[in-house]
Order: sequence, then C-alpha cells, then structure tokens
Amino acid sequence: MESSFTYPENLTKAERYVRFCEDFRLFMDGETDLIAALSNTSAALREAFGFFWVGFYLVKDEQWLTLGPFQGSTACSRIRRGRGVCGTAWDQHRSIVVPDVDAFPGHIACSSLSRSEIVIPIAVPTPDAPVLGVLDIDSDRLSAFDDTDLQGLETVVSILSKLFL
Repeated sequence: MESSFTYPENLTKAERYVRFCEDFRLFMDGETDLIAALSNTSAALREAFGFFWVGFYLVKDEQWLTLGPFQGSTACSRIRRGRGVCGTAWDQHRSIVVPDVDAFPGHIACSSLSRSEIVIPIAVPTPDAPVLGVLDIDSDRLSAFDDTDLQGLETVVSILSKLFL
C-alpha cells in the first residue's frame, strides 16, 4: 500500500500525531514482516515530523540492544542494557524524554549533533511482558520533545507492538 505521511503545515503537533496514528494504523494493517514494518515506521516518522534521527534498537541475548532499521546518519551498533538513554529505557521498562543529552548521565553520543532524545520501549501487549526493543528518536535541537510527542509515540509503539506477537 502506498502512503504519504506529509501533512499540512498549519496542523498543531497534537493534530499531526492524531492524523499520523490514524494513517499509520491503516498502513500497518495486515503487515506481518517485522523488519519491513520497522523500516517503514522509521521512514514515516521522519517524513511526518522531520526528526533528525529515528530508528529502532532490538534486544539481543538479554545483554545488548542491536541497531535495527533507522533513518538518519550512522549510529551505534550495540548498546549495553542500562547504558545511555536507550539502555536505561530498556532496563527500567519506561519511556524517557531527555531535553539535553549532555545532561543525561552516561549518554552515548552516536552523533555529536544530537541535542535531545526520546526513547519508547517496545513490549508485547501482555502483562509483565519483556521489552523487545526501543524506538529511539533524536533531535538536533534542545528540548525538542514534550508530552505530546511522548503520548503520540507511545501510541505508534502500541500499534507496532502487535507485530511482535
């Protein structure tokens, strides 16, 4: 299915997320290949929101997050559990918004241009489900992410998490 994730400039960020999630749900309907879904998700988010870097890290061997599909410049290939923003979000099983990556203890700088970051863990929608990966988005601006981004991106991840079943 061909789709465009470009929206009118006059939409607020909240309106853009509502439209994106509606379109994204339809776009993902029937998709069964995880890599294809993650690849298209990275591209769609970057197209819709103009993010500096957007991609996925997937849990490998319960010790590492390994780089998955992404859009942007080259990135770290592996992140240890509990390290950096991604490893911390995985370890603590919670979303993290970082207004200034230089102020985050142990931040891993894959790009010196990254200034703020948001990371959303991905888990199968069952009680006490383990984290299977994270959605990682970087901005080249300080304080680029807020509660609107957090809620919108958590919705995107909930749509995606059904592919891990």
